[in-house]
Amino acid sequence: MNADDALAIRPLLPDSAIVEALGALLVETVAAGGSVSFMHPLDAAQARAFWENSLESAARGERVVLGAFIGTELAGTVTLLLALPPNQPHRAEIAKMMTLPSFRRRGVASALLAAAERIARERGRTHLVLDTASDGGAAGLYERHGFVFAGEIPDYAFKPHGGLTGTRLYWKRL
Repeated sequence: MNADDALAIRPLLPDSAIVEALGALLVETVAAGGSVSFMHPLDAAQARAFWENSLESAARGERVVLGAFIGTELAGTVTLLLALPPNQPHRAEIAKMMTLPSFRRRGVASALLAAAERIARERGRTHLVLDTASDGGAAGLYERHGFVFAGEIPDYAFKPHGGLTGTRLYWKRL
């Protein structure tokens, strides 16, 4: 990897090129079986609409959407949800962790997770939660980063290509 291919993580805000790149990442993730709330085949317009709404929420300070770039290419994303109920101002939630298949096993997800944790601390959050699919999810990644397995809910959601999967719940004190 040369200097132009260095990994850079940055918060994302509404921008048509970013929405397009995030939409393509979401479509590819779902097509590859990633359980991120959508079913295959995912329409590109629906994926873009999801990210437009997410980035508008980020602009209002309700969440932080991070992008991982290798060179100029969006390699992955994660969202830190901050707008939680009034009795949970100490908490944030990790959501929509995705890495393009061509960039997996290169530290992208780990760098995104570390950046999300840093931002959570900066925003006064002391507790993170997340869930990941029981089948094919990222449990190993989260456990390597100190997240504690809290339990599993069977038959929680449909996998993108059909059939039910459970979800594994995790937490971490910061």
